[in-house]
Amino acid sequence: MSADSQSPNSTRTTVRRNAKRAGYGREQIHGILRDGLVAHVAVNTPEGPLALPMVYGVHEETMYLHGAVANALLKASADTEICATVTIVDGLVFAKTPFNHSMNYRSVVVRGRGRVVTDPDELNLAFEVMTNHAVETWETTRRPSPSEIRATRVVALRLTEASAKVRSGPAVNSPEDVNEPYWSGLVPIRTMFDRPVSNDDAGAPAPQSIEALAGTPVHECNEI
Repeated sequence: MSADSQSPNSTRTTVRRNAKRAGYGREQIHGILRDGLVAHVAVNTPEGPLALPMVYGVHEETMYLHGAVANALLKASADTEICATVTIVDGLVFAKTPFNHSMNYRSVVVRGRGRVVTDPDELNLAFEVMTNHAVETWETTRRPSPSEIRATRVVALRLTEASAKVRSGPAVNSPEDVNEPYWSGLVPIRTMFDRPVSNDDAGAPAPQSIEALAGTPVHECNEI
């Protein structure tokens, strides 16, 4: 699929409700995944459906997820179908009736078969990608030890079946409400990084990549 394709590549990730908000281009999907911080990952386990928030990272067309080896979700996601979603809320939208209230958001849904990563080189790549997802700190921290790597399970999920859904702009009021005497508008949500706070046992000053976060938006967005 080309980077700007707007055709779904899977019926499972075709947006049907408010289809005009859908996006299937790789650039848009990767942009939302780049701006997000947490993926909610869902899978069927022997005890029933389970969804958990997870740190993630993306390299080319693969999303990497990680957790403890004992993590029930990651254990269940090995060689089985899973679903990962990333959502960024950019604003609250208020219409003249609660029925038309909404939110401005950017979201991505990824579906596919999870694959446990065992190759040492790919594991190292996955750890680096996930470490650097929010802010680049891989080069300013100690590398994971062999015991830490053994205690961690990494699952790879291809972005083959992925779609984006985005809402932006003001409230949409029903024709019968346009002249009603009620406020209508939106409240943008802007989450900002604050100044870093060093640990008492910090062995060095905060890296420049962390210092530079102060005052910058957590989720970059050019359109509310």
